[in-house]
Amino acid sequence: MKKWKKIATTLLVASLGLVLTACSNAPVNSHSTGIWDGLIVYNFSRAIIWLSKAFNDSYGIGIIIFTIIVRILILPLMVYQTKNMKEMNELQPQLKALQKRYSSRDTDTMMKLQEAQKSLYKENGVHPFASMLPMIVQLPIIFALYQAIWRTPALKTGQFLWLQLGSRDPYFVLPILAAIFTFLSSWLAMKSQPETNAMAFTMTLIMPVVIFFTALNVPSALSLYWVVTNAFQVVQTLLLQNPWKMQREREEKQRAKREHEREVQKAIRKAKKSHRKR
Repeated sequence: MKKWKKIATTLLVASLGLVLTACSNAPVNSHSTGIWDGLIVYNFSRAIIWLSKAFNDSYGIGIIIFTIIVRILILPLMVYQTKNMKEMNELQPQLKALQKRYSSRDTDTMMKLQEAQKSLYKENGVHPFASMLPMIVQLPIIFALYQAIWRTPALKTGQFLWLQLGSRDPYFVLPILAAIFTFLSSWLAMKSQPETNAMAFTMTLIMPVVIFFTALNVPSALSLYWVVTNAFQVVQTLLLQNPWKMQREREEKQRAKREHEREVQKAIRKAKKSHRKR
């Protein structure tokens, strides 16, 4: 399942890249046509400019507010993803049992394992690909934001603090912050899991590096978006997926289970003792 998720993710990124590299770099305006230029990119540009007007045409603040609005709009999707991931974690013991039962690598056994996993997911209302939904939603937003900034002269030449929004951050402040918040959000999500595998740990270390070097080479407006969206993700994780709270809940659940098992064993010993007396 993880293998197919990786393949699907790679294909999604590649297809979006191919589509968007074919997009025009001409400025967007009220005469722009087509779904991408006229409906999406132009309206992203209009929304940021409109939000900026309330703050003395500060396009940086407009981008920050726009980012927060986007995150709020997709929050139900993130809540659904968090709930689904929690349910997936609860199924891990059963999934491992199935993998142990169907451990052979022949085609017939592998098909049986997949069918058993599908049945388990269906019985528990879990969707293994739900974790991809936020990424599927956010990738077009990132590309549209990039195009809106690059193809809107006012945004491309706009100033915010020490930044020219259409150019790279000369002091690397935003790339560093984007990497830090990416690491924090990934680390908190990993810490909330009952078990940490090597792949999750590796991705927690690699993703901030990827974000850092990518942010070095994109307009600072896009880096600003990454900083705000990952900072929002940190707060969201602390509220919805607090690792320390989830750890306490697991420990309490395990303690209750051990207590129940002790009570059962105590009842069995008492019953045996009573039976011998007869």
